Amino acid sequence: MTEPSLLILAAGRARRYGGIKPLAPIGPNGEAVIDLLAHDAVTAGFTRIAIVLNDTTGPLIKDHIEQHWDLDQVAVDFAVQDEPHGTVHAVLAASEVISGSAFAVSNADDLYGPAALAHLYRHLTERPGENAMVAFQLERTLVGSSPVTRGVCHIDAQGGLVGIDERRGVHRGADGVIAVDDGFTPAVLSPTLRVSMNLWAFSAGMWTVFERALAEHDFATGEVLLPVVVDHLIHGTMTGVDEALRSISVYTSDEHCVGVTHPGDLELVQGHIKDEVALGNRAKALSGSLYR
Repeated sequence: MTEPSLLILAAGRARRYGGIKPLAPIGPNGEAVIDLLAHDAVTAGFTRIAIVLNDTTGPLIKDHIEQHWDLDQVAVDFAVQDEPHGTVHAVLAASEVISGSAFAVSNADDLYGPAALAHLYRHLTERPGENAMVAFQLERTLVGSSPVTRGVCHIDAQGGLVGIDERRGVHRGADGVIAVDDGFTPAVLSPTLRVSMNLWAFSAGMWTVFERALAEHDFATGEVLLPVVVDHLIHGTMTGVDEALRSISVYTSDEHCVGVTHPGDLELVQGHIKDEVALGNRAKALSGSLYR
């Protein structure tokens, strides 16, 4: 079996953040988000990483990685998403470098923790023909009070995903209550709800599903997004798909999933990482491991 890859989606334009989010310096010694993410992936067992870039910020991210990562420890491939057509399009941009194998997908500006990534590494090595995702507690995915979008997961008694509700304008108020400003109900969310943070494991059979989804999509309606394609699969609205691909196993993680969405998030995330180091949950420095 081909060693599974972690596919990191780093082609976003970061309009709300105003900078290159994967390179945001959140580590105790200024290490970037993508540095800590890769370190967690290697800790979880991944030895292959593919990174999808755009043609504007991509060269800077690629230069950073080549300067700072020990590429003897992890094999890294790069791909370019030439147009901002969504996360499915970004995944397909890496099809040649991953060579049609089973793979995991993550954002480049979120830090999921090694335990969450280890769920997917084990899944891909033990059950490579099945799809999966990791869900986090909502309260442990919020940084500050700025509004964000979260996919609320519906999970059955067998641990399978049966639906995702995208909620926009999710924020924590001054009273600690998590509210939503998207006009839908409920307008207040439980802090322990399980949400998707775009951390997936996909079997090799999904490459043709993604190609079909892209070919059939009307771009006048927006981008082609991974959660939308997954929703079509589990609800049977995409016909002619192998039944095994319609099931999405859900692994749950109680780790914090933090990232930089808004400019004010940077200082908050830096503080969180500093606290994690003080608690012994993260190393004081990445130098001497993957990072140099």
